[in-house]
Amino acid sequence: MIADDSGAAQAPIGWFGIVRLGLVQAALGAIVVMATSTINRVMVVELALPAVVPGALVALQYLIQVVRPRLGFGSDQGGRRAPWIVGGMAVLALGGILAATATALMETDRLAGLALAVFAFMMIGVGVGAAGTSLLVLLAKRVAPKRRAASASIVWVMMIAGFAVTAGTAGHFLDPFSMGRLVRVTAAVSAIAFLISLVAVWRVEGRQVSTGVTSRAAAAKSSFTETLMDVWREPKARRFAIFVFVSMLGYSAQELILEPFAGAVFSLTPGDTAKLTGMQHAGALVGMILVALTGSAIVGGRFGSIKAWTIGGCVGSAVGLLALGVAGFVGPAWPLLPTVFLLGGANGAFAVSAIGSMMGLAGEGRESREGVRMGLWGAAQAVAFAIGGIVATTASDLARTLLGAPEFAYAAVFVGEAALFLWAARLATGVFQAAATRPMGTQSPNISLQSTAILVAGRS
Repeated sequence: MIADDSGAAQAPIGWFGIVRLGLVQAALGAIVVMATSTINRVMVVELALPAVVPGALVALQYLIQVVRPRLGFGSDQGGRRAPWIVGGMAVLALGGILAATATALMETDRLAGLALAVFAFMMIGVGVGAAGTSLLVLLAKRVAPKRRAASASIVWVMMIAGFAVTAGTAGHFLDPFSMGRLVRVTAAVSAIAFLISLVAVWRVEGRQVSTGVTSRAAAAKSSFTETLMDVWREPKARRFAIFVFVSMLGYSAQELILEPFAGAVFSLTPGDTAKLTGMQHAGALVGMILVALTGSAIVGGRFGSIKAWTIGGCVGSAVGLLALGVAGFVGPAWPLLPTVFLLGGANGAFAVSAIGSMMGLAGEGRESREGVRMGLWGAAQAVAFAIGGIVATTASDLARTLLGAPEFAYAAVFVGEAALFLWAARLATGVFQAAATRPMGTQSPNISLQSTAILVAGRS
């Protein structure tokens, strides 16, 4: 049994409940992929806007997620997460529709369309922050510790499935293309995603009591700023926030330069580089599934741990990036596809094990701070994603100017990204050493009043 915010015992949710919550992440991904992929392409191709415009809008929706700690604080105050998930999905769905509407408006009024797009992408960022943060708090509170690694993998695989299904289905209904059809298809995707989320969280949270509970009543007396500073002063929370930022900076930086690298150094066609990206994503899925199988109750958790997969995934990602740097000098004789597949596998293993680590750490510390901790880590990830691509592409351009040949330029960037992952592995080692006095998933003494409560997680 686990405990809710009142201390009342609740039975953990089973695999069906985990999949239900995964549907929310899939729905979230469905709306986001329309904005960051389809609408992005329409702006660049059909409207002939500079690529920096949609790039800046996507960066904006990440940067606005610095409000995640405040959103988490709000959910901590009430003690319920489902209303924040539903509210966040409503804001996200409306933001997605407005983004498509803004894109259509740009065809006749460029300035008004851009202004509306800025507002729409800010709504997308706030919606993702509210829904994504509270979703993983709820997931961690209702999932037994032994299923933590598997649940993180299931939720992330379902998000990727949401990307894939939406991209394929929406692509079918967008032909023959028109701006009006773009708005209608986006509105339909957003409405369906919201309804799926509504059904997915229906009664999954369990019975809750009023906010008169002692821990929440005490927390309510603190302001958000005081609470955030309290969390930042917690050594493990602060160290893990830095780990998330550094690791996600390395993770996001590679995405925008992999295909240009393959094209410039290996002379691959656009179709070939697209297949290369597909190979990387396939490797990521394998890595996620491997963590779920080896680190969970499915095989008794005997073949891995969240700690090992988090650190090992970072080290493996660093090795993969260094191998790509060497590949540029070797040329076509290098086994590029297997290297990218293995890099993707290390990325996937690291990503879901990091989420599992969040589940084990977010509840450690003062009570009624889980949402703030999760929000802090989610904000660190969002900021890293916002600047990662810009830093990587700028660094590759600068390196090419200074070093000349593209293989030298890309090798310099890959080495830098590998260094970030190795730094992240060192940071993770420090975090886990601080918690080494007891097994992952057990309680810390200062939250013993919650009996066997599940420790809480966060992202997007």
